[in-house]
Amino acid sequence: MTKKNKMILSAALMHGLGHQPGAWRVRRGPSTDYVSPDMYAAIARKAEEGKLHVLFLAEQITNLEAGAQRPCGAMDTAAVLSYMAAVTSRIGLVGTASTTYNQPYDIARRFATADHLSKGRVGWNAVTTAHAVAAQMFGADYHLEAAERYSRADEFLNIVIKLWESWEPDALVDDKKNNKFADPDKIHAINHSGEHFSVRGPLPFIRSRQGRPLIFHAGSSPAGRDQAAKFADVVFTAQHTTEGAKEFRMDVRRRAEGHGRHPDSIKILPGMNVILGETLEEAKRKKFALDNALTLDQLLAAMSRRTGISVGILRDHLDRPFPIAELPSDEELKNGVGWRQSIIDLVVSENLTVREVLTRAPSAHHHIVGTAAAVADAMEERLEANAADGFTMMVDILPEGVDDIVNLLVPELQRRGLFHTEYSHRYLRDMLGLESGASQAKLEYESA
Repeated sequence: MTKKNKMILSAALMHGLGHQPGAWRVRRGPSTDYVSPDMYAAIARKAEEGKLHVLFLAEQITNLEAGAQRPCGAMDTAAVLSYMAAVTSRIGLVGTASTTYNQPYDIARRFATADHLSKGRVGWNAVTTAHAVAAQMFGADYHLEAAERYSRADEFLNIVIKLWESWEPDALVDDKKNNKFADPDKIHAINHSGEHFSVRGPLPFIRSRQGRPLIFHAGSSPAGRDQAAKFADVVFTAQHTTEGAKEFRMDVRRRAEGHGRHPDSIKILPGMNVILGETLEEAKRKKFALDNALTLDQLLAAMSRRTGISVGILRDHLDRPFPIAELPSDEELKNGVGWRQSIIDLVVSENLTVREVLTRAPSAHHHIVGTAAAVADAMEERLEANAADGFTMMVDILPEGVDDIVNLLVPELQRRGLFHTEYSHRYLRDMLGLESGASQAKLEYESA
């Protein structure tokens, strides 16, 4: 990728009040903000002011994993997207929803509704829920194993796309004089009958302005990569090293070609866990406050969940090399295989101790503490290495972290010619350089 190809920039709103688990303790404002419409409206307006391409909402459908330790992003993402759509006109809005604990018809209808209300700016981040505690919220006897979750998700995604395309682009006739609302020959029941689902279809309303909502995907395991290559428009991944990011992008593009797709039809946006300051000293002060908002026991417990190594073993190796030999197999880990690999790649490349990993890799995402220039340098390195089409900023603290991205990072990227200065298109699909073609609905729109 050259400087002429400007990056895509997404901001991920995580864990209710920020990607850093201790964000709720150091941020300004009450903790009730994680369910505040005012906060989401302010974030959306600020991100659009900075010309970000996408706001990306993560979802936790239960707080059982975090318990009462911190807030989590558990509100329905499609509802939040629709609220933010009402206070913006150009920025893309993407929300997460599980293929393991939802039904295809409901997800297709919910996100197509949000896409209409936003006038063609919505995407769905399709995930296979990894956390077994979610099963207890839905009356399930057990949590599906990874292979079955991916099998279900393959069928789920296929159905959702069929539903989104069940009305042909010109199915709406709108002929009042001749009493003809729509052409029934251009509205199709999908009549799907498969291993996991039986869905008649069609959707009860016309096709989206942008053809259909975009599909985002975050699978990094071999099965996840292949599913992304089949269905995704955009892939969100965790890669601590440039080499890991480059390998991932090449592999997903190669897999996409294997499924009959052009490799440029899929965009790769690795996560960046960034703590920004006007000076390095300011960024370090923020980092220190966030790190010290959690106890060592909390940090070790989080690392144990990510890696599968017990807290006791991690504690024994605090100031010794990270105990790679104690890693359980991918089959034993059962979830987050690719995300764990991101951390292990960093451990191996820098020969880190457990204590160093807790600081250098507080999550699976490439972690940078510094000025906008330092973050832009890291981004430029990965763009020039063809390791990314852009980046997903893991916003450290909400809403302050969005302010930092817009006020500090965006101007630096624009100065370097790496980021656009104006929105180029009306619809999210077009804005990200993804094909819409014949699938795009031919609708008349009121002015934005």
